Amino acid sequence: MNTNALPVFVEAPARLHFGVLDLRGDLGRRFGGIGAAVPAPSLLLEAHPAPELQAQRFAAFHRIPPRVRLCLHRTIPPHAGLGSGTQLALAVARATAELYGLPTDVTTLARAVDRGRRSAVGTWTFALGGFVLEGGRRAGDEAPAPLLARLLMPAAWRCVVVTPAGKPGLAGDEEAAAFGRLPPPAAAEVARVAHLVLMQLLPAVAVADLAAFGAALTEVQRITGGWFAPAQGGVFAPGETGELVEQLRRWGAIGVGQSSWGPAVYGIVADAGAAAALVGRVRAMLRPGGAVYEGGFSQAGARVWRGASTVSP
Repeated sequence: MNTNALPVFVEAPARLHFGVLDLRGDLGRRFGGIGAAVPAPSLLLEAHPAPELQAQRFAAFHRIPPRVRLCLHRTIPPHAGLGSGTQLALAVARATAELYGLPTDVTTLARAVDRGRRSAVGTWTFALGGFVLEGGRRAGDEAPAPLLARLLMPAAWRCVVVTPAGKPGLAGDEEAAAFGRLPPPAAAEVARVAHLVLMQLLPAVAVADLAAFGAALTEVQRITGGWFAPAQGGVFAPGETGELVEQLRRWGAIGVGQSSWGPAVYGIVADAGAAAALVGRVRAMLRPGGAVYEGGFSQAGARVWRGASTVSP
């Protein structure tokens, strides 16, 4: 059988964005970020060679005319703060690269589809999974922000992700405009976030100390949420998002927060039993149109294979 004629499948996890490191840029790099990959919700893309041109941006970057037919079997909720746009763009780029024998390193893929212009958290979780720390962008540098650390999340930890119905998070031109309007945060706050990440959050992941991880994450969310409050109306997005963050905390989640611009929120607990109890409480109070996902953390990035689909839709 000619394996080159078989379709390419790409399955990509959602990403949680835990916070931005620096909106000032005094040291030459701006943004920076921390986050992790979660297995649900996830994206499943199927790609075939085809007569018609579909992957146009990728084709233009590589100066070739790849003809690709795409089928989305499963999607990450769009504009929810879970990285749907980045994961889809990178999945299309990776599938096309596999079909046409092009480079598959994630920095090349990201540049080809114009992702990682601010945050590279989604780029690195697509490539590697786990917990990632990226170092921000330099002005005029088109490459995604460099990866500074990648750690496996403790296997026992579970994450409950909630996507309430309501106003979608900012994206695209609206997001860029919002960043342009944000005032620079106090230097002391930027230093505090860096200190928390380096000396509490990262060590807590490394030694599976959920209490320390949750305390650090809660403070990072409080500080950085204040930076974004002028654009989103508060430390957390208004409405059900803020309510859910507080409820998750009351119901025992150790690390809680809003992912990116929301409206998705997450609660991290120590084991599967605690996660099941938390899911039951969330479902009982979630308004129509919302969704709840539960699982461990993704310890690997996107999965790529040729042939028949091996996962359920």
